[in-house]
Amino acid sequence: MSSVALAPRRGVVTRTLQLLGLATAFALLWTTTRLSTEGATVAALGLFLVGGTLASELLEPLRIPHLTAYLAIGVVAGPHVLDIVRHDSVEELTAVNGLALALIAFAGGAELRIDMLKERARSLVWTTIMQCFVVLVCMALVFAAVSPLVPFVRGNGSSFLIGICLIEGVMGITRSPAAVLAILSQTRAHGRIANQTLAFVMLSDVVVIVLAAAVIALTKPLVEAGGAFSMVALDHLGHEIIGSIALGTSLGLLIVAYLKWITRSFLVVLGALGFGFTEVIRYLQFEPLLTFLVAGFLVQNLSSQGRKLLHAIEDMGSVVYVLFFATAGADLDLPLLRKLWPAALVLFLGRLTVTYAANAASTRLAKDPPELRRWGWAGLVSQAGVALGIASSIERANPRFGTAFKALAVATIAMNELFGPILFKAALDTTGESSRDPEPSRQAS
Repeated sequence: MSSVALAPRRGVVTRTLQLLGLATAFALLWTTTRLSTEGATVAALGLFLVGGTLASELLEPLRIPHLTAYLAIGVVAGPHVLDIVRHDSVEELTAVNGLALALIAFAGGAELRIDMLKERARSLVWTTIMQCFVVLVCMALVFAAVSPLVPFVRGNGSSFLIGICLIEGVMGITRSPAAVLAILSQTRAHGRIANQTLAFVMLSDVVVIVLAAAVIALTKPLVEAGGAFSMVALDHLGHEIIGSIALGTSLGLLIVAYLKWITRSFLVVLGALGFGFTEVIRYLQFEPLLTFLVAGFLVQNLSSQGRKLLHAIEDMGSVVYVLFFATAGADLDLPLLRKLWPAALVLFLGRLTVTYAANAASTRLAKDPPELRRWGWAGLVSQAGVALGIASSIERANPRFGTAFKALAVATIAMNELFGPILFKAALDTTGESSRDPEPSRQAS
């Protein structure tokens, strides 16, 4: 009886100490940054790690995803709120994105087991058709409806509107592998929704990369004065995809050999691949996400080293995810979001509705079980790094309106980034797929 009575009290004491620790960290860093700018980036890194971890623990009783807590810490500490972490520090910390995206792609590829893909082939085909191709068209129509609220669209004619709507359609079908893997890492979820979401989000990135390059090339004559269709973009796309697959295959074979014969200091190797090899891949004009995804898939399915790779990623991921999402939160342009929120809100709600409807149609056609019909859409709302990368590509390819388009895209991505993880975690908790045991990995389960 006494032990039961004391448990809540210990919980209150623990939460109080965590809250005091969080407040102390913010107070110390706020004071330090006002006195000196030396070591600001290191201080920001420490604040994100300590603050993100404490905030995630504080919000856990409310079933708030850890990555949402990391985002919140970044927003509050960032340049637009308390200005503890300033723009130059945020820019320097974005170097961790290469490592984070490498781990995300490695883990995503290693989680795609051939037996699972065969089992879900029918469902994945219908989901791809509905969530990629149909959603692209539907989001183009949503953007056409909201275009009166978008200043850079008005007065440019119907051809321009058609082109920009198709480009927005591509933005609408991007998802966030980072958010999906971070939520699955936190919840240790295992079941139909977790596995289906992971498989589709990772596979859909390949489809999105292809569609993005094709749409940018095909809409060039519509959106740019004097623009003309060119095969150069499609040639580059073929080079990018084939080269990424070839390089990923070679990398996967090297990792298999390393894990089989050496094994020592593999975390150092992963870090070097994330920071250094990512830049090599970009220099070769290949796609890092696709390269690492292929490597992880090969390690899992053509060798017995998949579990070692996943365990190494889990060891690094707990730290890397905190930095990745806290930095993303600090990088959110809140003044921009306030300026563009009407159009961004319509696009966010439109994408949410279209995603839900596409899931209802695909699960019915694939004859999926009831839990996928009700909740299969929830993991497809989040957007983050991939969406921002495509928005940057669109900006570079279309100097006439690219900057304004990216601004609206970032405002919309911010809403999806904040609310998507909450919806996905709620789906996993509601369906009972979240594990109550914090120890075993998803691979083991």
